[in-house]
Amino acid sequence: MANLSPQTVEQNAAIFAEAEGLLGSNENVDAALLEKMPKLRATSTISVGYDNFDVDALTARKILLMHTPTVLTETVADTLMALVLSTARRVVEVAERVKAGEWTASIGPDWYGTDVHHKTLGIVGMGRIGMALAQRAHFGFNMPILYNVRRHHKEAEERFNARYCDLDTLLQESDFVCLILPLTDETHHLFGAEQFAKMKSSAIFINAGRGPVVDENALIAALQKGEIHAAGLDVFEQEPLSVDSPLLSMANVVAVPHIGSATHETRYGMAACAVDNLIDALQGKVEKNCVNPHVAD
Repeated sequence: MANLSPQTVEQNAAIFAEAEGLLGSNENVDAALLEKMPKLRATSTISVGYDNFDVDALTARKILLMHTPTVLTETVADTLMALVLSTARRVVEVAERVKAGEWTASIGPDWYGTDVHHKTLGIVGMGRIGMALAQRAHFGFNMPILYNVRRHHKEAEERFNARYCDLDTLLQESDFVCLILPLTDETHHLFGAEQFAKMKSSAIFINAGRGPVVDENALIAALQKGEIHAAGLDVFEQEPLSVDSPLLSMANVVAVPHIGSATHETRYGMAACAVDNLIDALQGKVEKNCVNPHVAD
């Protein structure tokens, strides 16, 4: 899928009018575009998230939507763990200080970070990625695991001794709060001033789900007021992040450009999976990786 600007669609109107399949990732696929693609039968995104697709509009037109929910699990969990470690140990900040020539003697407390091992990790969203993160934290760092989802996750409790709790309890007891939720109408701005105020002042907040799940202004205020200690962020309300964002001037914020699945191996695997998904969908095979399989009934 090329850049789907109105100009691109208009210039290639004949191609879009005949297309039966659509493959892409970040482009918005809405009702207006679908009107120009009357023969479209299936779409496939090179991602696990699909909030840029109008699922209702696709379903109403009996167009299948495929995604890649499994191939990126371990890589995104690695990114989450990297954000946990880099924020707690201030890796980015102190590395920049070394490069700036500030390491002129033995370091003192103003260079110190905080431990990760044996600290409590709260996971909001115990899906595949949450489970992979819990595995790393539990077995690799001896971290007690709290989690919050709609239903109890028996496997997480059995494998990692994870404890289910309501969101308020998780916020109050966790040393690290990792948010791994998709963007929906229900999750939009799920985290705001009220939630940050309930966290420990020593707590570190991690978001690698979707940016708009967090009220970014509330996060900035919480960091500025010292309500939370630090943040590691892979996603933002507006991407790319504005160069004027206060987050970029905060030493206690690690901000990376939505790199969750960004390794050569995983991005290739996602692309290959998305192509296979599109072929399967066009052949009526919707047993896996389909968001709206009932369309094929």
